[in-house]
Amino acid sequence: MLHKPKMILFDYGQTLIDEGKFDGVRGTEAVLQYATVNKYNLSASQVQEEADRINRETGRFDMARRHLIPVEIPNHMFTAYLYESLGISLPLTSEQIDKVFWDAAAPGTPTDGIEELLTYLHDNGIRTGVISNIAFTGKVVIDRINEMLPNNYFEFIIATSEYMYRKPNKRIFDLALEKAELQADEVWYVGDHYECDIEGARNAGMFPVWYQGALRTPGEDRDDVTIVKSWQEFRDKVVQPTLS
Repeated sequence: MLHKPKMILFDYGQTLIDEGKFDGVRGTEAVLQYATVNKYNLSASQVQEEADRINRETGRFDMARRHLIPVEIPNHMFTAYLYESLGISLPLTSEQIDKVFWDAAAPGTPTDGIEELLTYLHDNGIRTGVISNIAFTGKVVIDRINEMLPNNYFEFIIATSEYMYRKPNKRIFDLALEKAELQADEVWYVGDHYECDIEGARNAGMFPVWYQGALRTPGEDRDDVTIVKSWQEFRDKVVQPTLS
């Protein structure tokens, strides 16, 4: 029987926020509007083609391989190389590039019912936080979450861009436990990616929950993990029984 958790940690993308279909060309187009020099007069599509080639070389966004790569490549390193190697100058900080690109490429909306769930957890004395595998600068990630979920109660938001290690590496979960000053068996982790979120949390000693409510394709059924299709189901069938 599960016991009431002292803290629940959440993934970001397709867990807290539904980002829909990612459009890298649209994001790059938004960034290029600020270019003071575009030496080769490259279009957003041409720049994004080079970005895609670099991503393939490093495995950054290869869904079949990402969980095998333990270290995050921060976007400020990626974009500095990308634009400077193509002869493009931008009067923007790395944080500004991240925000301009991200806002255009993947606007995002809160997943259905997450705001009510976060209030419910807070009202029942359950602490919350975030661990996200993400290359965008930590401040940009924090600002986006706070803008989209202004009434959240997150004690911390860990962006892997700031801490080197990526889920499912145990080290990033251990960092969260240190920040929370809790033991692994006192913490749950909820996310949408089986290898990174579920296996990662389990290997760190946390209780994992697979949230499938915002998946683009149906998640598989598995007997080895608790699966929820909505935040209402998570509240009623997983959290509520631990409160009585």
